Amino acid sequence: MKVRIIRDECVSCGTCVDTCPDFFELGEEDTLSQVVERYRNDGKRDEGSVPPDLEEAVREAADLCPVQVILLE
Repeated sequence: MKVRIIRDECVSCGTCVDTCPDFFELGEEDTLSQVVERYRNDGKRDEGSVPPDLEEAVREAADLCPVQVILLE
């Protein structure tokens, strides 16, 4: 599964981080949601590949996002 975050629409609520801190973090400079470095695709903060053991938690984070900016592919 792949994830894309529409960062410019993120409201920095932290729900994704609370739900799946192994995959999501808030950027230090802009406090917007981003993929943790180890799971990023080509170093992009807004794109990542989800390992099988985190798929359920990432799906839950996407479902709980109040502005629905976490897209799953």
